Amino acid sequence: MYKKLFIFTIIFLLCDQLSKGLINFYFNLNESIEIIPNFFRLTYVHNQGAAFSMFMGARWFFIIIAIIALNIIYIFFIRDKKLKNNEIVIYSLLISGIMGNLIDRILYGYVIDFLDFTIFGYNFAIFNFADSFIVVAIIILLILMCGEKGARNHFRSQQ
Repeated sequence: MYKKLFIFTIIFLLCDQLSKGLINFYFNLNESIEIIPNFFRLTYVHNQGAAFSMFMGARWFFIIIAIIALNIIYIFFIRDKKLKNNEIVIYSLLISGIMGNLIDRILYGYVIDFLDFTIFGYNFAIFNFADSFIVVAIIILLILMCGEKGARNHFRSQQ
């Protein structure tokens, strides 16, 4: 189980770091290329904050939070647990996302962001694959937790 978790985490982490490396190599800072008109661009930015550039300049705070989060995930959700295959993928996404942005903060002092969407006329925050991995993992975990709670409540009401 831990071997699968490690392998998936490394694969996702490599995807994140490779994509950031390619953007850093081929783009100038703040350069933007439209891929799908009025919907999707690649825009190279440095983010020294969190989502939507909140808490700008809090590098060490985010490094500490990421390390604490990784420890909490391991201690409370992975260690001594028999994870199902879907849980292995979900936790791999979450861990690799946290680690991807942590690596950026440690190496550069900022996170490399480049995925830039305009949805229904709203220019969404620019983000990266690590951010996507974290959001997708948390959404799936919440859905699974709500599903389990709903199933438990349904079962109790049948008794």
